[in-house]
This record gives sequence, structure tokens and C-alpha cells, in this order.
Amino acid sequence: MNYPFSDKISTLKPSAIREIFKVLENPEVISFAGGNPDPETFPAKEMSKIAERLFETNAAGALQYGITEGFMPLRELTAKRLKEKYQVGTSDDSLIITSGGQQAIELFTKVMVNEGDVIFCENPSFIGALNAFRSYNVKLVGIDSDEGGMKMDALEHSLKTEKNVKFIYIIPTFQNPSGRTMNLERRKTMLALASKYNVMILEDNPYFELRYSGEYVPPIKSLDTEGLVLYAGSYSKILSPGIRMGFAIGPKQVIDKMVVAKQVSDVHTNQFFSMLVAEYLKNCDLDKHIEEIRNLYRSKRDLMLSELDQNFDKRVSYTRPDGGIFLWCQLPAGSDGVALCKLFSDKKVAAVPGSTFMVDDRAVCPAIRLNYSMPSKEQIIKGVKLMSEALNQYLK
Repeated sequence: MNYPFSDKISTLKPSAIREIFKVLENPEVISFAGGNPDPETFPAKEMSKIAERLFETNAAGALQYGITEGFMPLRELTAKRLKEKYQVGTSDDSLIITSGGQQAIELFTKVMVNEGDVIFCENPSFIGALNAFRSYNVKLVGIDSDEGGMKMDALEHSLKTEKNVKFIYIIPTFQNPSGRTMNLERRKTMLALASKYNVMILEDNPYFELRYSGEYVPPIKSLDTEGLVLYAGSYSKILSPGIRMGFAIGPKQVIDKMVVAKQVSDVHTNQFFSMLVAEYLKNCDLDKHIEEIRNLYRSKRDLMLSELDQNFDKRVSYTRPDGGIFLWCQLPAGSDGVALCKLFSDKKVAAVPGSTFMVDDRAVCPAIRLNYSMPSKEQIIKGVKLMSEALNQYLK
């Protein structure tokens, strides 16, 4: 049969990163490709005790339907922590628990855009968000970035020239894929531009708490006094990605529409894990746990940068992030990240070509993304040497 797929899905391609996961079933492959947290960081013992207690005392509640907005104690605890620790949220805001940060992005897009509308994003940007946007047949406009984040002069030029702009998508802190952090001045400028041109900002901040060096930069949402920012967060990188616990906080009118959209998607987020995370927040020291994650990832980041400094051709540059889990490697002009990643795979090393993260993912991109959170330190040392061999072969 010739299956008549919708126009919205026919043009979408599988995520290159999800496809790479199939290759990683081979235990001999060293992966710098995914964005997985190190399993050492999962608080499995604490979660096991909480789970046992939940099933003993409230199995019916844990296994029953919940409300679409999310388990109320988790919503309250999340909002309280965001407000007290990071000044995120106002009396005009509401919060929804989502099935991971990805659903927060998709729901916001669903309620904000019509076909043909314009979304601005960094170029490069997160593939999961780019595909969510593409699924609604929007026009994606990539705004170039540098070490200070998205360039505000380029953003304002596009705001002046593009019509039907619905929102700006930004990962301001330890960006995926570049690892860069937008400076405070540009965050303030972006807010001012959003106000001037009457567009919203979707602030995606899943890596925000994973800072290992440098000075703290506040979330854009904490600076927002006009209801311009929808803040998407997640417990994936600080507790566990498999539990699919994300959240969004923003103007109540927007969240209310996202609730309706979620009702026709998955009804509500996993009730059992919502209760488990709420109990963890109440009874365990999350900040201490995050500090342990920081210490581990700081040592991995430093090791990878040291190995790259010693082994990579000097014509290759790479970001030196203050946090997060990614590095962005820029190859000499005219290079093709796809071709290089194929050479890596011949040596049983996986990385992601830069074109995956570009608005125009068909164009040749002289860059690759590397992850350092998942591989062991031994794998980092061995893998960088293998990549260096392939890189030298390619550059010849």
C-alpha cells in the first residue's frame, strides 16, 4: 500500500542522535555522541527507598490517573525552588509538569504557532526543538552566535525584516550543541527586543544547574517583568532522564492552553515518578546531589579538554564551556563533519556532525559535537586519541 502520510510528518527525518543510539548497542563503540547523563549520577538508592515506601503507603495514588497540570506537591515544590533559588516565576505565572523538557517545547509550539509562522533560534541549536518546530510547518530562521551567545544585532535585523514572528527559542546557558553561555547584557537586550517587537521567548534551560566554573548568569525568566518568557526545565540531567520529568513555567494564560494541548497528547505526566520526585525533593538534599554531579562532570570536562589540547590538530578549535555536557569542535573551512564522523565510526568512535544542529541541515557544516558526561575517563583518553588519528587522516 502507498501510505498517505501527512505533509507535516513526510518531510521530517529521524533524529541523527537517536539513530546513533542503534550503533551504540555495540559495546566496543566509544560514544561522544549522545547527551546521556552518567548513570553514576542517578540517585538509585534513594529512589528505591522512596518507591518502596510509596507502594506500601499509597499504591493506589501512585498508579492512578492524575490531573493534567501535574501532581500538585511536585508543582508546588518545583515552583518554590525556582523562585527561592533563582528568582524564576511571578504571581502571574503558572507551572505544568511535562513528560520531559521536550514536551514542554512541543506543547508551547503547538499553542503558539500556525503554519507559515516564523520562529527564531540559534544556529546551531538543539535538534529535538528544531524537529518539533519543523513538524508544525513553520519557517525557521537561524541567528548566528559567538562566544557571548546569540548576536543581538542579527536578531534585531531579523525582527525588523521577518513577518509573523511568534517566538525566539534560546538555550542561554551551556547551550546544546555549542556549550556556550549567553552573557547577561545580551539576555537583557533580548528581553528588551522581545518587548519592543511583541514576541515571546522560549527559554530552554536543562543544563542550567551544571556549572563547573565561571560566574553565575541568571535565567532570562528571572529578569522578565512583562510575561514575555516561557521557561522550560527538566529533572533529566540532575536526577534521571528515564523518568521523563520536565516542567514549564510562564504566564498563566499560556500554561492553561498548554494544559489543554497536553490533554489530547498524553493526558498527564507519569504519576508514580511525579510522586517519587516530589518525595525526593522533600526528603533528600538535591543541592548536595547536584554538587556531586558537578564534581564528576568538571573532572571529565577538564580531562577531555586536556586530551584535545594534546592530540587534536591545531587547526581545529573547540569551545571551553563553563558547564553543561557538550563541546563544539570547529573544523577548518571546507571540511565536512559528516565525512569526519564516518571516519570516526570506522575506529569505533561515535560523534555527531554539526549539520545535525543547523537550521539548514542539508548544507555542509565544518563542525562536530562531542559529549563528555557519558563516556568513562578511560574512554575519553582512548577515544580522543582514536579521533585524532581519524582527524589527521581526514585533514591530509
